[in-house]
Amino acid sequence: MPARARSPGGPDTEKGPLSRKDGAAALTTRRRQATLRRLHGAILDLIVLMNLPGRDDDLLAEAGVSLDRALFPLLVVIERSGPIGVGELAERVGRDYTTISRQVAKLASLGLVERRPSPADARVKEAILTAEGRRVTDALDAARQRLAAPVLAQWSDHDLTELERLLRRWVDDMAAMATRSAGRD
Repeated sequence: MPARARSPGGPDTEKGPLSRKDGAAALTTRRRQATLRRLHGAILDLIVLMNLPGRDDDLLAEAGVSLDRALFPLLVVIERSGPIGVGELAERVGRDYTTISRQVAKLASLGLVERRPSPADARVKEAILTAEGRRVTDALDAARQRLAAPVLAQWSDHDLTELERLLRRWVDDMAAMATRSAGRD
């Protein structure tokens, strides 16, 4: 019986679909997919933990701040991103413009933010932190650090720095992708 000829690119050749190189790439892809799935799960778990109402109450109590739980995240975003228009603030926190407008008005009535016309567009009212608002956000930041300290006590400085660096990179890359996608619309 004559020997069978091997076809080019068949399973017995280096370049065939079952080659070692292709198998390694598929394995890497499967590992990457599994890692991305676990990463997504960890992020969902983090979001759930961060959104527990008791966490906000604990933070406010630790900071010695008496403020409605719906208002303090807005105050923090205004501190980190301000001056900021109400429309942009509503977009960033994923809530309705009219709700955010009422909440910013409440923050203003408490003396924590000022509302002023935007230098770029006088039709837009921007929210900016007052000195009292800064005192409150500083107290929240200090309380957040005190509450996180026991969780991070066993982390090396390197691990903490790497976590911050990689999260910042991921957020920045996702924001850049969103910006590019919005530009195509």
